[in-house]
Parts: sequence; C-alpha cells; structure tokens
Amino acid sequence: MRSKLFTSSKASSPSHSYAQSPARTPMMSSPMNTPFHHHRTFSASIMEEDLLDAEQIIQRWDLDSPSYTKIEYLFTGERREAKMFIKSVTSLQSAMHFFVSESASSEKIIHAQKLMQIAMKRLQKEFYRILSSNRDALDSESVSNHSYARSSSVSDDDNVSDQEDEIPNSPVSDRKKISVSDMAMNDLKTIADCMMSSGYSKECVKIYKIIRRSIVDETLYNLGIENYTLNQINKMDWEILESRIKSWVRGEKVAVRSLFYGERILCDFVFSSSDKIREACFSEICKERAASLFEFPELVAKSKKSMERMFRTLDMYNAISDQWTDIEMIFSFESTSVVRTQAVTSLVKLGDSVRVMLTDFETAIQKETLKTPVHGGGVHPLTRYVMNYLVFLSDYSPALSDIVADWPLLVQSPLPEAYFPSSTSSDDSSSSITARFAWLVLVLLCKIDGGAELYKDVAQSYLFLVNNLNYVVSKVSNSNLSLLIGVDWIEKHKQKVKQYAANYERIGWSKVISSLPENLDAEKLTLEMARNCFRRFNLEFNDAYKKQSTWVIVDHKIRDEIKVSIAKKIGPAYKEFYEKYRNVFRGVDSVVRYAPDDLGNYLSDLFHGTGAPGSVSNSSHSSSSSSLSRSR
Repeated sequence: MRSKLFTSSKASSPSHSYAQSPARTPMMSSPMNTPFHHHRTFSASIMEEDLLDAEQIIQRWDLDSPSYTKIEYLFTGERREAKMFIKSVTSLQSAMHFFVSESASSEKIIHAQKLMQIAMKRLQKEFYRILSSNRDALDSESVSNHSYARSSSVSDDDNVSDQEDEIPNSPVSDRKKISVSDMAMNDLKTIADCMMSSGYSKECVKIYKIIRRSIVDETLYNLGIENYTLNQINKMDWEILESRIKSWVRGEKVAVRSLFYGERILCDFVFSSSDKIREACFSEICKERAASLFEFPELVAKSKKSMERMFRTLDMYNAISDQWTDIEMIFSFESTSVVRTQAVTSLVKLGDSVRVMLTDFETAIQKETLKTPVHGGGVHPLTRYVMNYLVFLSDYSPALSDIVADWPLLVQSPLPEAYFPSSTSSDDSSSSITARFAWLVLVLLCKIDGGAELYKDVAQSYLFLVNNLNYVVSKVSNSNLSLLIGVDWIEKHKQKVKQYAANYERIGWSKVISSLPENLDAEKLTLEMARNCFRRFNLEFNDAYKKQSTWVIVDHKIRDEIKVSIAKKIGPAYKEFYEKYRNVFRGVDSVVRYAPDDLGNYLSDLFHGTGAPGSVSNSSHSSSSSSLSRSR
C-alpha cells in the first residue's frame, strides 16, 4: 500500500459544485431527508458516477486487460482519448478525496485505489514511450527552440475546449505549426503533472532520469569526451594528449550550449509544477557528467608543462571563460554548485599553468646562447621562433589579460620608454599584458644584439641587425602585437632599422666611395693620380663585392632600397670619373676594369645569399656590350 496515494485537489469537480448549489438541493420535511442529509447523498451519487465514468476509460487502457492491444498508445494522433484519460484521473482523485471524508475503510476507496494504480501504470508506459521514441525530437537544439507560447497541456482547464479538439481535424499546414518536439514536450508535461499530483512522482522521475541520463552519456561519448586520471594524462605522448584536448574543446562548446542547456530547458518545462523535483532531476542527470567534463582541464593543467602546450592550454581556458555566463545560468541550482566550482577551479589551474609556461619561455630565451653566426647575416632561427610564438600568443590576448592582470612584471630595471605605447591605458590588465609582451620582445632584441657581435665584419653585423630587427617589426606590425605594443613602438623601431641600414652602407662601402675623387671640377688630377684612382677603385669594389656576395637581405623592399642607395652613392661619381679619364690611358683594360653600367649589374646580384665568394676580376666589364650582356 502506498504511503501517499493522492494529494489535495485545488478545486472541486463540476459535479461537486453542482451538488453544493442551493437551487439544485430540494427541501425535505422528513428527519432522514433533511437538506444536509440529502446534499451528502446526492454528492455521493455524483462521485459514484464519476468513479464509474473513470473506471470505463481507465480499464479500457489497462495494460493487464486481455482485450488491450499492445501497439496502441494514448498520446498519439488526435490526443482526444488522452484528454479524456487525464480528466478521468482528475475525477478519480476528487472521488477518492470524497470517499475518504465519508469513510476511511470504504470499499469504494479500495476500488478507486486499484483504478489509480492501473492509470499510473498506463501513464508510466506512455511517459517511457514518449521519451524513448522521441530522442531525436527531444534533442538539445529542438528543445532549446521550443515555443512556450504553444505549450498547452492536454489537461489544461476544466477545460478541454472545442477549439483544442478541432486541432487534429485542421488542415495539414495548421497542424505542422505544432512541431514534434513541442508535442512531445507538452505530452511529457501533461503526464508528469498528472502523476505528481496523484502521488506518483518517484515513478515518473525514475523513468525520466534513466532515459535522459543515457542520452547525456551517449552524446558526451559521441563528442569524444572521456574520463581520465592524472596518471593517464602524464603517460600520454603530447601528440595524443593534444588530440584529446582538441576533442574536449570542440565537445565542451556543444555540451554547454546544446546538451546541458537543452536538458535544463526540458527538465524545467516537464517538471515545472515542482521546483524541488526539477532541480533534483536535472542535478542527478547532469551534475556528475558536467563536473567530470570540467575536471579534464584541471588535470591537464596539473600535468607536465612545456612551451608547446601553451596554446592548447589557452584554448581550454577560452572554452570555459567564453561560456562562463551559460555555465552559471545552466547550473544555477544549489545542488549543481559543484559544477560551477569545478569550472572555476579549472580556470584558475589553467591560468597558473600559463604563468609557469610564460616564465619558462622567458627563461629559455635568456638562456639561449648564440654561438654561431647565421650564414649571410640573415634572420636567426631564435628570432623566427620567438616572434612566431609571440604572434600566436597575441591571438589569446583577452585570456592572457585576465591571467596576468594580477601578476606584475618583476625586472631589475624599468623598461625603456620606447617599449611602451605613448598612450598608457588606464586598464591595469591591458597595461600588464602590454608590459609582458614588450619585455619578451626586449629580451629577444638583447639576444639579437649579442648575435651581431659574432660577425668579424662590422658591416655584416649591421646587416644582421637590419634583417632581424626588421623581422621583429614586421611581425609586430602584421599581428595583434601591434595593438598590444603600440604604433609608437613600431615607428621607433622602423627608424632603428633604417639607422642600422645606413651604418651598414657607411661601413661596408666607405672605402669604395672614398677611392673616387670628391670633386672632379675642382681637382686637376694627373694621369698617374687618375690611374691610381682607377686601380684603388677596382681593388675596393672587388673586395666589397667579394665579401658581400653571400650576404643576404631578407626583406625585398629593404634590399631594393639599399641597392638603390649604394648605386646613388657610387654610380654618378664613378660615371663622371670614368667618362673623363677612360680614353686617356693606353691599354685601358688593365686600368679601367668596370664600365658604369657594370656596377649596377654587380650590385643587383648582391643580398640574395646565393653568390659564391670570389673575385670579379676574371670577368670582362670594360665595355658597354659586356654590361648589356649581364643586364636583367
């Protein structure tokens, strides 16, 4: 025997109200037929009729009846029979209340209880069928798009209106307005309300939890969400762990925005008549699964750390941070606070892990020793690695701003003003992340300065600085680093690149330039002096070309600018000198080795890093024809 068979009814049935109407109660003079006695007898007869009506409908759907067809269901098609069935259960409840007030041991109560058990058994089966056969219709996306405006229970009102009855007979286009998802949700709510009001909450909730929990488990599995221990994660190769993290990031977004969100909507709707039940139901279905979902990032954060794990760690941080509002809303119940706590814990642990990796990254740069000069004075591998790392890192600046906001940069001396934007942000988190990136770039540039000292030729060391500083500036300019470090920093360091380039030209070509007379109009050179000038020019140009034939300028724009600049410094002066003295020497080839056009051709070969060191004296460039043969 159930401890609680029914609950109080909110309102009397129409027949009960009719029995209480004075106009419908005749006045009798017999002592046994007083108005009060007649009223109770009449009410009893009405309740007996309601009991008989309910019995006819309920027994028609008795699962144990030999006449029952097992393929038939109440909540299909027109729903007219379902409405009658729900009304019968409501009437049965009212009758049971009445009979209990008359006599607690009445046979009618026992009979009514048996009918209620038959009805509840039927509703349990209907509830199970709707949940299991509408898995697709009750998926998270369909549920989240559910229109509450159309959510009307089949048992609303005293109250099954003619208009409701006409829905199944309406045109097909009208019936389609109520989706399968809406219909299933409405049916579930109708059954849940009826079972809970009849004292069968546990049976209803048990069925719901079993089916919906299996759906949650299956969905998480299909999303690639699995449970791991810290020991398992530590034993994974990075390639395997990285693939698990990628699956988690994709799966977490779907799980929060679709799966758990849909489960919360469905649970809130179906069990809307009881706050306690809807909370307990949702909690038992989703709490453990969600807490496990958000535990994975914490375990990854606690595992071995390396710089290559930085970006996947930030991916997980962003996944939780970006959806924190949804997480708070979905798991707002007190009973699901463990999910919110776990999500926050993972955020904190991931942030701590990022800080450790940033520190390790800085330490790795500082410990890097540049022992071997880069061939041709090109971009050092350290410069490429660090700047590409920082460029990718800058894409996570919102997350990094949160992580380093309360993590001040501690250095022995303050950063130069050139390493900060001119307009200081009032946002402490923005200032903190700006200082962090500016400091890492400065650490790299110090290493670049040290690498320049590896070159024996001072001109080549400046070319190395041109290549590497320009690479840094270019990476900053064409990424989110420009927003963090600032335009002023970019402009100041572009000027430094130009200064290094000018220093290279001055040192690398000064002997060639100084070998030519400064002012031919003012100076009257003897033939011997002119001969010596040609010889010295030949020697210095050959030496400069020989040394620089394997040097490289990576940026094509800077390469062209430097070639043009060198050509302007040498070409016009040499051409004037050449035209004035070329024809005065006998055996001119032994003295005049280069035609003016040849100089441009030789210069065009430079800075590609493909030339082989050697002398240019073996080639003949003493005539314009040889110059044309080398032109491009």
